[in-house]
Amino acid sequence: MKRRVDGIDLWVENSGSGTPALLLPHGLGCTGRVWDGLAPILRDRWPGSWIIPDLRGHGRSDHTGRLGDYGIAMHAADLAALVRDAGPVIACGHSMGGLAALLLATGWYGVEVTAAVAVGVKVGFTDEEIAGARKLAETPTRWFETREDAIERFLKVSGLIGLVDPDSDVAASGVMEEGGRFRLAADIRTALVAGPSIRDIYPVARRQCPVVLACGEGDRMATIAATREMDADAVELKGLGHNAHVEDPEAIWNLIAGVARL
Repeated sequence: MKRRVDGIDLWVENSGSGTPALLLPHGLGCTGRVWDGLAPILRDRWPGSWIIPDLRGHGRSDHTGRLGDYGIAMHAADLAALVRDAGPVIACGHSMGGLAALLLATGWYGVEVTAAVAVGVKVGFTDEEIAGARKLAETPTRWFETREDAIERFLKVSGLIGLVDPDSDVAASGVMEEGGRFRLAADIRTALVAGPSIRDIYPVARRQCPVVLACGEGDRMATIAATREMDADAVELKGLGHNAHVEDPEAIWNLIAGVARL
């Protein structure tokens, strides 16, 4: 379903009922469908509701048309609007979505987050990486003549190639058709989220509620060594990579169940 937030329509899946509410924001360039593998587990074991959005500029949600609208603070504000009336919230996000979950957990957005899980969050960006993201955000939209070519590109840039069936709903959610041509569903300008460091946000969030940091053993974007510089107890997910939530939803469920004390 679509929900109107700050003048744009966001696609949101609402399932289950009651509290606590589980909020699941996805990573950069992806969509809420990356949590599809977790959904059967939630239906069987989660006691409350769960909320899975396509973040602004991604998937089935609107592009904003304004360069300044894709910062991490904007994503966190959108999440706050989606859960403001949901009661106590546990936020579990991946990569960019994990940083947004931590930002929401700081208490700065007036939402009651009782615990947060952040999986595969990059610890910081170099000046070169930030400059590269800004350059990427200025590139023209790339068009593809076939849906298959667009899906292949989506799976490659999102790190999902080999993990997700190209014929799946997850893959289909990452592309859009316009006038018989195909493009990635994500606005190229969402790359402008690069910059803010988890080092500034994590300590504040941890003072407000329990926080678990985790990353895959083979994650080259968010390494366990860098993550443990902030939290010596950060969880290493053995045998998994950056998209651990897609590779092994059960492992992510165990993190959620732990902070929720289920």
